[in-house]
Amino acid sequence: MDLLTILSMPRASVVMHQGSAQKFITKVGREVVFHRGHRAGSQEGCGTCSGVSPRVWRCSTASCNSRFFVACFLPDLFMCLSGVHLILIGGFVQLLAGFLAFRKYDHLGGAAFLTFSALWSSYGATRIITAAYPSLQNTTLPLGNASHLLPTGMAHLSASQSAVAGLVAYISISFILSFCSATVNYIMPFIFGAIALALVFEAVALFGQWALVVSGVIELVIVICGLYGAVALLFKGITQRYVLPGFGHPLFNVLLLGSAQKRSSKAIGEEKKKNTKYAEPMALGNICDTISPFLFAFYFFGYMKNFCVGAAWISIISSCQLLSSFYSYLRGDVYYTTKYGVHSLYWLVMSWEELTLTTFLGLANTQGSRLGMLGGWFFLATACMLFLMSTHKDTLEMLQNASFIILTTAFIHQIPTPGAYLFLGAACSLCTALSMYATFASLINSIGEKVLIPVGGQAMSSSALQTTLMAAKVFLTRSKNFPSGTSAEVPDALFYICNGLAAVSAIQGGFGDPTRQQLSIPSVLIPGAIVQLYVCRIQVQGGRRFGCILPFCYAAFWGAWTWLRFAGHLVNIGAGSSEGFTAGSIAFLVLNAFLIVLASTFNVVLLCMTLAMELLTVCFLLFTLENLPLPFEIAMLSIFSIICFYGATASLANCMFGKDLMMMGPPLFTAESSKKDTQEPPPCVCPKSHCTSGLRTIADLLNTGAVCGVPTDTVYALAASCKHPQAIEKVYRIKDRPQEKPICIFISNLDQLRAASPPISPLLWEFMENVYPGGIGCIIQKGEWLKKLGVGAGYSRVGTQDSIMIRVPDLTVLVHLIDMTGPLAITSANPSGEVDSTHHDMVISRLGHKLEGVLCDGESDEVVASTVVNCTKIDESGITIVREGCIPAGKVMQIFESVKNRAV
Repeated sequence: MDLLTILSMPRASVVMHQGSAQKFITKVGREVVFHRGHRAGSQEGCGTCSGVSPRVWRCSTASCNSRFFVACFLPDLFMCLSGVHLILIGGFVQLLAGFLAFRKYDHLGGAAFLTFSALWSSYGATRIITAAYPSLQNTTLPLGNASHLLPTGMAHLSASQSAVAGLVAYISISFILSFCSATVNYIMPFIFGAIALALVFEAVALFGQWALVVSGVIELVIVICGLYGAVALLFKGITQRYVLPGFGHPLFNVLLLGSAQKRSSKAIGEEKKKNTKYAEPMALGNICDTISPFLFAFYFFGYMKNFCVGAAWISIISSCQLLSSFYSYLRGDVYYTTKYGVHSLYWLVMSWEELTLTTFLGLANTQGSRLGMLGGWFFLATACMLFLMSTHKDTLEMLQNASFIILTTAFIHQIPTPGAYLFLGAACSLCTALSMYATFASLINSIGEKVLIPVGGQAMSSSALQTTLMAAKVFLTRSKNFPSGTSAEVPDALFYICNGLAAVSAIQGGFGDPTRQQLSIPSVLIPGAIVQLYVCRIQVQGGRRFGCILPFCYAAFWGAWTWLRFAGHLVNIGAGSSEGFTAGSIAFLVLNAFLIVLASTFNVVLLCMTLAMELLTVCFLLFTLENLPLPFEIAMLSIFSIICFYGATASLANCMFGKDLMMMGPPLFTAESSKKDTQEPPPCVCPKSHCTSGLRTIADLLNTGAVCGVPTDTVYALAASCKHPQAIEKVYRIKDRPQEKPICIFISNLDQLRAASPPISPLLWEFMENVYPGGIGCIIQKGEWLKKLGVGAGYSRVGTQDSIMIRVPDLTVLVHLIDMTGPLAITSANPSGEVDSTHHDMVISRLGHKLEGVLCDGESDEVVASTVVNCTKIDESGITIVREGCIPAGKVMQIFESVKNRAV
């Protein structure tokens, strides 16, 4: 009976007869008329709505031992609707805010918004679950299979306890976010702190109704502060300056938290140039690694009897961890892409396995079946691999990976359940403590862009680790230059891990153990199908056409394998009634044959993997024909998983260091093109930036009055010499730029400005010294001193009548170019109103036919332009953010406040 039908029946409630079908009763005054005319006897219990819903009654007739659950649906409907509102507003809308914050290089905002999105979505899901199954609060789970009694077969107080565990975890994270946000402005700390206090009383309210009043008052304060913050930011967006107080000025300077630590050699060796296209996702990943093990610790120590709501909370926060993996991919960081993908995979598999245990099977019936499950061993091997790859990183990262090794060791199914649960609880507690400290450290260090919170040094240098990884290759080939296949890409390691884990988990010792088959569903379906679709998505993002085909096809294969082999007995599908699967396996054999041919043009490891998959497809076909030799299948699954583990290790190592450290094998076939190069020549001169001749070519063009595209430390720009006003006029025509929009100038260093002796106050000099060189441009008063700077005839064509924006770029190539030409008039290299150009190819394709030359420097460091600051009244009223670009406004205001305080 659906909810709408029930609500349409006047004076009626639905009753669930324990052990039989649903029945209806009629409420007569304070009595309840049961079936066969029996009347209500004693009331056994009441729910959280003060005796209204749900009510558990026992029939008064001695010969009828029936128990009934009488549900009042009106409060449950309200609870469902509030849960939906929490998910839609607090979840999805805040999720969008988190996406935008990451794109704006807002470390704190990105982590905070996605974290609270997960919180409200989880809390909304809890309300929906408890409203849909009100008996969840008052019944206990029998040790046998409870799949047919799901509405009444939940464990005692499991929903409340799961919510408490999640709320306590988020309370800790909220306090950390509140403290860290004080280094940015003084509105967010109060909002985040109020959220933490509200969560405290929400947790207490699960056991005492009085706390809801206090929580409601605090939530009203959050609403008021949130509305004020929204209005303040709205006015800032309209006026391009902070009108209302609260933003732009931190409560305290983040640099006061500690002195900057000495940069390690690994930072110098790994980072070729600063990546500020997206905010750092490490804080978000550490937050997820705090909340998930905290929930599991509650469960493993026995505070929860059922993991239904816990699985919902962990599924949501694990999705956020996949987002941290995705943003690591966008930043080109293969290590964190793989690490957070593996961690998310681990939490998802473990949570859904425990849900299956507690809700459908029961611990007493599964111990024998669990002994044959091998997925935990692959997780342990992967954790050891991540630990090895982190030995050249900081000590805190190594400790986190060491705790993950302990956690995956405890998850091995061959350990007896009572001892394993205590071991897992202790391991989860250790993982929570380390991840909480890592969350604080990563947030503060990201905001300050310095190592302010200690994280330890390196255990091994980057070069030593590379030598270690190459040792096996040198030993086997007697050469460091053994031919290799295509270079490894960022998602490759995660692709191999997903397939390897699915293969190990699919190993079965026999055909007659439905409990083991049901327990194996999460560990095969989640990595093999669900997470592998995520890998397919990031392969598409990277533009790899063949790369996204493999995970998509193999996700379909593991989904079909799970459906037939492990879930078939639940839906009455067996080997004798699987004609559709037989036809599908034959089709997949043909498809995979084409994939084998394509893999042979990449490397030997990928070729071996596709060959092993072909044999696994044969096993699947033989199973549908009821003629499968089980030892052969076990051998093929084992070989497939070993190939995948090696492929994951080699891909991760080779991609991390950009070298062929571990052998992947050369391609068997190479597609050598015999076609002549028919590409049209570029429409303008396009020299390379790393060649001195290229710089001279562009400098000569600029000195003769040409307009050229040049790289900057943000996005690509159009440059014209300030000595040639006609060239600056041409820039306006090329871009279709309105004449009222001024053009700024670039100089190579601040000493050039000092030599011109502009009327600049000591405060402004100090501010400039702190922001130059970099992605901040300062608007200052214009004057005749510009001609001493070398602006010359272009004086009237740069800036406005009264002011000029000057910037010193943080790009060696451009600085050398300016030294060769003098100050350059600069504007972004895009048609007016369109997106900025982030690669020289974009400049050539969009504007090349209008330019005399483009200096090619590859992909730009940023995806947005510089931040523009008005400093014309710096001594009277401070600075004003005219345009927020690659440097966040809060960071600029921090620098100014620091300079101002030192000046005082």
